[in-house]
Amino acid sequence: MTSQSRNLFTLSAAEMREISTHGVARTYPKGAVVVTEGDTTDTLFVILDGSVKVYATDDNGREIVFLTQGPGEYFGELILDEGPRSASVITLEASRLLSVPKRELQDFVATHPAFALNVMRKLISRVRTLSASVKSLALMDVYGRVARLLLELAEETDGHMEIRQRLTQQDLASRVGASREMVGRILNDLAVGGYIVTERHRIVIKRRPPEHW
Repeated sequence: MTSQSRNLFTLSAAEMREISTHGVARTYPKGAVVVTEGDTTDTLFVILDGSVKVYATDDNGREIVFLTQGPGEYFGELILDEGPRSASVITLEASRLLSVPKRELQDFVATHPAFALNVMRKLISRVRTLSASVKSLALMDVYGRVARLLLELAEETDGHMEIRQRLTQQDLASRVGASREMVGRILNDLAVGGYIVTERHRIVIKRRPPEHW
């Protein structure tokens, strides 16, 4: 598996072994669209190796990125309500995914309460995140949205905060609903002000960015 810190919604090694008996593993190349927004399908996907991007687009092709996911995480749990896919998912690198049909997922949820609780917590977190995003888009300027996103993505490592995901300026722009040029100027201003250091594969937060610029 690729290196990634375990978060609240990452399945444990034991859960990964157990759920693997309920699905089929398949390898996808980089750039493969695994799920398309609006489709009606009945599969949960568990990431065994690699990483994916969860996103949506409008009629003009503009994209907003909801999150990226890595080994041990899963997507597609909304199939439990039998509705269409709420977002698209594409691989960011060659990845191996476990596909679990809805009927197998229902049996697994019924017999594994810890996993059922994990799904509930994930859905609750998604509601909270979407609520915060709506509030941010409505009440905060672009700088405020960028600063908030940087702090949300950062993890503490050796006494300092850093973002270890490989994010481009366009990735950040898609998440905050702004242009790449605007996000680039904000990141440059934060770097000049000594708040962040942008390196090739990470962003280090030296000190907390101010709430307003």
